[in-house]
Amino acid sequence: MDSIFQSLNEKQIEAVKAIDGPVLVISGPGSGKTRCLTHRVAYLISQGIRPDNILAITFTNKAANEMKERTGKLLKQKEKFGQPIIGTFHSVCLRILRREIPLLGYKSSFSIFDSNDQLSLVKRVMTGLEIDSKKYNPHLILNKISKLKTDLIFPENYNPTEFFTKIVSRVYSNYQAELKKMNGLDFNDLIILTVKIFKQNPDILEKYQNYWKYILVDEYQDTSHDQYTLVKLLSAKNRNIFAIGDDAQSIYAFRDADIRNILNFQKDYPDAKIVFLEQNYRSTKNILAAAQNIISNNQTQVPKELWTENVKGEKIHIKETLNERAEAEFMVDKMDQLMESGYKIKDFTILYRTHAQSRAIEEALITRGFPYQIVGGIRFYERKEIKDILAYLRFMVNPADLISFERIYNVPTRGIGETTFNKIVAINEKDLIQSIGTLAKEKGDTKQAKSLAEFKKLLTDLSEKKDEKSLTSVIKYVVKRVGYEDYLKALVAKKELYDNTADKMENLKELLTVARKYDMLKGEEGIEKFLEEITLLQETDKLKDSADKITLMTIHSSKGLEFPVVFIAGMEEGLFPHSRATLAPLELEEERRLCYVAITRAKDRLILTHAKYRTIFGTTQHNLPSRFINEMPQDVLQIQPLFENNYFEDEVVEY
Repeated sequence: MDSIFQSLNEKQIEAVKAIDGPVLVISGPGSGKTRCLTHRVAYLISQGIRPDNILAITFTNKAANEMKERTGKLLKQKEKFGQPIIGTFHSVCLRILRREIPLLGYKSSFSIFDSNDQLSLVKRVMTGLEIDSKKYNPHLILNKISKLKTDLIFPENYNPTEFFTKIVSRVYSNYQAELKKMNGLDFNDLIILTVKIFKQNPDILEKYQNYWKYILVDEYQDTSHDQYTLVKLLSAKNRNIFAIGDDAQSIYAFRDADIRNILNFQKDYPDAKIVFLEQNYRSTKNILAAAQNIISNNQTQVPKELWTENVKGEKIHIKETLNERAEAEFMVDKMDQLMESGYKIKDFTILYRTHAQSRAIEEALITRGFPYQIVGGIRFYERKEIKDILAYLRFMVNPADLISFERIYNVPTRGIGETTFNKIVAINEKDLIQSIGTLAKEKGDTKQAKSLAEFKKLLTDLSEKKDEKSLTSVIKYVVKRVGYEDYLKALVAKKELYDNTADKMENLKELLTVARKYDMLKGEEGIEKFLEEITLLQETDKLKDSADKITLMTIHSSKGLEFPVVFIAGMEEGLFPHSRATLAPLELEEERRLCYVAITRAKDRLILTHAKYRTIFGTTQHNLPSRFINEMPQDVLQIQPLFENNYFEDEVVEY
């Protein structure tokens, strides 16, 4: 047991040892939050608590995998009662729904629709309801539906009075009915349907309450209403809830995170034990002083005082440039200079408030030959070739998945148009393969009948193969059987596709690399597990720590990460803080928390830049330096004005 406490400080030990009853740990940035969580799991098990009675919920797969790895090292031996359940909210709910969802009239083999699939379905529903998608934005309607689900408002409970919300209500009702008809769920459904099952079936809820007697929730400040409700239901019987997080790092209000969940924890649990982790192990004293001063300007917060035993460190470098191109050149030159003093290229990250800022930075990096990676660019799983093959796999395990069928019915091109597609669907939505055969017979001895018969045979062959082969073999078979490479070459020849065919086939090979880990699972199970993983995958999970590249990302994407050297670009009023927040006190506080998160990603050095003129979103702006610079203690700043070693200072700029 001594090894469990060996690397912990006094406050971390206090948090780890508080086994019974509700516990809230306010954990500042770089204070060893993950260490506290993993050591607590190990301590619970060392006290005789069965591992399978422990549930730890995180927000990313990366964090979940890190917890599993660290806990495994602490425990060393394999526990006879299995392992604690460690996963994201969505993966935990997915585990529950695979067993319990028949209670709601779904099959356990349900598909999970990604954001593009959801949007396609909303558009299809709007067309069916004769709602003009040019007049009423499908994206906006889908976002409203997502918000309703997060608030646990189901179609049958939604009774709006305004004109637009009445339209949303009609779309929502039909959207949910269509999802169920296709045995499909969207991301929100994973949580809200689990909550629905628990509320409608107290015996099922009690089964899981008895199963998971100790519940740990990471990043509690980021929980939304549905997640909060789920945790409250699961922990209601035993009340052994351990919530850890930092209200000062609550930056996801746009994703429906509700800071009130952590601020009101003591109202929910008046007998809760509160522990503060305020020692920072990551940043220098100067970096920490800047972060502390900025966040102290927020009114809505749990007061805390961060401190560190680390060195004072370099002053924070503030550089004003003429424009965004000069800003990018300055950053590249600064990295060049720092590499001469021993830093490696992977030590640098450039953070920005919005993706639009990356263009000038990318141009400078490309010109100078600096390798880089962007988190949140075109995602691997959103590429056409990947989505096409995944759609085939989804249809193989769920033949009622109309959205996947809609994607593949004419990929590769087989002469089946939209009219024919609609006829297939009209014959029998539940058995689309049989519908194709029925329509082929109706067409008689025609060219289209032959095409339909061949398509039916293809889908039948694929369905049979899914239980015969390993997952990688199934994917290879799909690609070959449908003639996908020839299809890509034909698109390129017709100039309907401008990408390189070889590159797209390389992406499919990379898909095999991901799939290989499921080759030991037989048939349909391997396909289902594989599809679950990539559906639940977050963008930052794909970030390679060892990649020898500079990392570019928005500040929102950087949460939970750390780098030796951090550049924050665009420290200007109207950009950061964002213009919409300047007259809204609560939004301004969130912007300030965002700045706090950005600053505390830095370990050794922090460089902030702001441009006098910036062309963004098609217009040139003249911005003042961000107020956040003035909120830092001036004695920790090294300010470099515009015309000191200026770039493009002789350039004539017309505005």
